[in-house]
Amino acid sequence: MSRHPSVKWAQTSDKVFITIDLPDAQDVKLKLEPEGKFFFSATSGADKIPYEVDFDLFDNVDVNESKASVGLRNICYLVKKAENKWWSRLVKQGGKPPVFLKVDWDKWVDEDEETDEKKPGADMDFGDFDFSKMNMGNMGGPDLDAAGDDENDDSDTEDENVEEALAAETKGESSAAVEADAKKA
Repeated sequence: MSRHPSVKWAQTSDKVFITIDLPDAQDVKLKLEPEGKFFFSATSGADKIPYEVDFDLFDNVDVNESKASVGLRNICYLVKKAENKWWSRLVKQGGKPPVFLKVDWDKWVDEDEETDEKKPGADMDFGDFDFSKMNMGNMGGPDLDAAGDDENDDSDTEDENVEEALAAETKGESSAAVEADAKKA
């Protein structure tokens, strides 16, 4: 008898994301029919334990625009809906969903949030941009420059201000004038 792998799903108005969590899947068979019939089978592990998923999706799908990807840890299926509309559930059968079927909150988009696609940066493709190479400051670390020293630091410490005041007094300047100069800097 076959077991059921863990299946996660999410949707947008035009797509359904189905992720089958099954590490080291072998002999993977996927079948998707336009009426929404979805079938998956594979074996996993040293004992080649059989796994299977067979259910009817909520509505019709576009088989030609749907894509599958078999990875080392999971099988991802991007299913294109025949009509651009939100489904109330993944499977056609009403009532409680199967125990192995869960919502994929990492990919989930709420229906009302999908219309906000044109937020700034929503369509930007960062590709292989390495953000770690950007000098964004130390975020709470010591105030050092990129080289790790504070040689170019123009700010005066309290000790430096006191030394300047003492030096100025010996030259005859008042400490109030030196403090005023220090506050301007």
